[in-house]
Amino acid sequence: MTDLARTQPSALDQLPDRDPEETAEWGASLDAVTRAAGSHRASYLMRRTLERAESAGLALPPLLESDYLNTIPTAAEPAFPGDEAMERRITAWNRWNAAAMVTRGSRDGLGGHIATFASAAWLYETGFQHFFRGKEADGSGDQLYIQGHASPGIYARAFLDGRLTEHHLDRFRREAGGSDVPGLPSYPHPRRLPWLWEFPTVSMGLGPISAIYQARFNRYLAARGIKDTANSHVWAFLGDGEMDEPESTAALALAGREGLDNLTFVINCNLQRLDGPVRANFKIVQELEAQFRAAGWNVIKSLWGSAWDELFALDASGALARRLREVPDGQFQTYATRDAAYIREHFFGADPELARLARGLTDARLTECFHTSRAGHEPRKVYAAYRAAVEHKGAPTVVLAQTVKGWTLGPGFESRNANHQMKKLTGKEFRAMRDLLELPIPDSKLDDALVPYVHPGPDSPEVRYLQERRAALGGPAPARRVHPVALPEPSAKPFQALAKGSGNQEIATTMAFVRLVKDLMREKETGKRWVPIVPDEARTFGMESLFPTAGIYSPLGQTYDPVDRDQLLYYKEAANGQILNEGITEAGSMADFTAAATSYATHGEPMIPFYIFYSMFGWQRTADQMWALADQLGRGFLIGATAGRTTMTGEGLQHADGHSPLIASTNPAALTYDPAFAYEVGAIVREGLRRMYGPEAEDVFYYLTVYNEPKVQPAIPAGDGVEEGILKGLYRYQEATAPAADSPRIQLLASGTAVHWTLEAQKLLADDWGVAADVWSATSWSELRRDALSCDAAQLKGEDRVPYVTRALAGAPGPVLAVSDWMRAVPDQISQWVEQDWYSLGTDGFGLSDTREAARRHFGVDAPAIVVAALSRLARQGAVRATAPKEAAERYGI
Repeated sequence: MTDLARTQPSALDQLPDRDPEETAEWGASLDAVTRAAGSHRASYLMRRTLERAESAGLALPPLLESDYLNTIPTAAEPAFPGDEAMERRITAWNRWNAAAMVTRGSRDGLGGHIATFASAAWLYETGFQHFFRGKEADGSGDQLYIQGHASPGIYARAFLDGRLTEHHLDRFRREAGGSDVPGLPSYPHPRRLPWLWEFPTVSMGLGPISAIYQARFNRYLAARGIKDTANSHVWAFLGDGEMDEPESTAALALAGREGLDNLTFVINCNLQRLDGPVRANFKIVQELEAQFRAAGWNVIKSLWGSAWDELFALDASGALARRLREVPDGQFQTYATRDAAYIREHFFGADPELARLARGLTDARLTECFHTSRAGHEPRKVYAAYRAAVEHKGAPTVVLAQTVKGWTLGPGFESRNANHQMKKLTGKEFRAMRDLLELPIPDSKLDDALVPYVHPGPDSPEVRYLQERRAALGGPAPARRVHPVALPEPSAKPFQALAKGSGNQEIATTMAFVRLVKDLMREKETGKRWVPIVPDEARTFGMESLFPTAGIYSPLGQTYDPVDRDQLLYYKEAANGQILNEGITEAGSMADFTAAATSYATHGEPMIPFYIFYSMFGWQRTADQMWALADQLGRGFLIGATAGRTTMTGEGLQHADGHSPLIASTNPAALTYDPAFAYEVGAIVREGLRRMYGPEAEDVFYYLTVYNEPKVQPAIPAGDGVEEGILKGLYRYQEATAPAADSPRIQLLASGTAVHWTLEAQKLLADDWGVAADVWSATSWSELRRDALSCDAAQLKGEDRVPYVTRALAGAPGPVLAVSDWMRAVPDQISQWVEQDWYSLGTDGFGLSDTREAARRHFGVDAPAIVVAALSRLARQGAVRATAPKEAAERYGI
């Protein structure tokens, strides 16, 4: 044993060694090389050996990091297929107009971001010229997740190819109206510019996870025979700082595990986030490489421009590669702004071999390398990386492209910590930019007041080239296209089953919904379009009956014998499975839902997703994704199951949802309902299918709260206006039978499971206190409010419109008492439009672990508490004796 031999136990000790002598010889050879040639040489030989083993197909764990060098050497780059000079001119026009647009907008304090696109221009332009497929071929094309802060560059390109005018550019960040030319949203917002943007991405971190699940959903559509998506490739453009967001990396393992080679991440590694370096004391590229490789991704590093080739050629010992790897990002950013003398002293002076290498290089070459020469700024290197990415099979690819943030904007911008907040260039800086980009703009058109937009002309060689390239790739990009495809209306039978009630059987509204969807999934025309999504608690929601019939989607099918195979409702995975059972990831489930909810536009294939989850873990945890869903014009059903603050017996604070409808009410696209009965669920779902998938499809989605409390489900009441009331948000469910003609009257409004407590209170009020109470089912507090706000706006314009809630309660005698399993702010949304005296009961505060009955008594929302509150409001009006509330409290032990 030598001094270099290992001294710690190895996991390999557990494996048989059939030839210990041969093993010792290999170890001795490594020791000898280390002593004779040094540790760097020994490391190099080991890595070469591992590389050879990998190419031979030997089963070895891969290294997670490689040297801080380009994955594709210059000599291995494929021939560039385009006219590089022409593409440089096109990119120069786009750079100029992007900077001009933001600078002109800054006159009025509108701001905008310049530096991000300046660094990433070639990452986009190379894709637009050679890779990104448009929608005119198969209706799908590629899916492009554009980095939000790069939007000015995309607008500039749309201006160059004739899709936008100067008037559009001058209305960047001006969307409030006042012009016949629509304004341009600050970032990719499909709801604001639906013909251009397809995916909202500026809430950083949502783009990466959405892109992964979009790529997976593309495979899902193909596996289920709905659409051939083999030619659709998903491209996600991200910032290195953005990768700190948890959603950015949450689903990397899923993409690697399922081999999503229809997906490419392009991470713009300019080493800067919004306020400074991404990893000042470390190296973000190396960190990301290890993270992606560990998750099973193919990693392509595209770091150094061609100016570095001479330096690497002179590096006979590997000292340059070692030095590049050890310098932290914060220091490298400094090199990008300092002179040659500083670089010679602080970078090359750290190693005698490097110092000798540097003596043969001019100052100009050194500053070129360290200031601007990055692979992300050279179309040939970007093309090589993209081509390698799309040709790689069996795994997703990430391209780590190094750039300089603010490149071409001048020394005042490039690599500066503050450049994210810098919104304009001076006239002097524009002149310098013009000269660098070699644009034919005379000085007479440049001044500090208003820099011009420039365009070579619609018939110029640049525009013709651009348009020819896009035509060859399938049309303009990015682009959003909707070809309306109305789905047939489902048969009435599934809804009639709920309308009849459950007889003597007790079922929860959660189960009522699941039964309804199970029946709808059997529909011949539309059944296959339902996409059930659940984050690993399908059995909690009673969905296990779908396992053997619909199957759980897995690209591998089922490669094992399930432990419950001999049971009727066994766990069945299938390559064409319909259920997306995502594991414990609400974020992943929401990304799934979004991909399915927007398939009508992305692929021209309307799908009907429903995502069922613990209501507490929906809006509270993933409301940002739900906002992006609205921005992307998604359609489908979000189901907040085990809803309410008091229905989850024993679960406690973190499971007890008392506020999700309030959060949901902030989303303009969310139609929020809190049904009490199965027939209400049926009516709401049927109307949702009509509104979202009928001939006049609307860009909305539904949020239904359903409960896990079994109750006998009544049949839908007879009479006119019940279904209208369900959909509008309020109807009288049970009118009081007055104990006497002059009985005190009160109106009890309740939603969800609280309707049952209120019915109990109605009986107590009549039997014990001689009070006649009408019980109303408030299926949607937020829809009542939305209607009322619309009426208010109309009244300000001179129209005579009265809110539905006001009309519904008009003339109803007595005060109004509202009750729900939510905090009081939920029903209080409509209080100002109720003409009667208003009061509400709710479950404000933190949840707690106990029985339903104890929890409801704690919050003061059970039937006796409702009685006391009702008597209190009546006593204030003199309708009952003043002592009645106290007597009731004592009687019921409150």
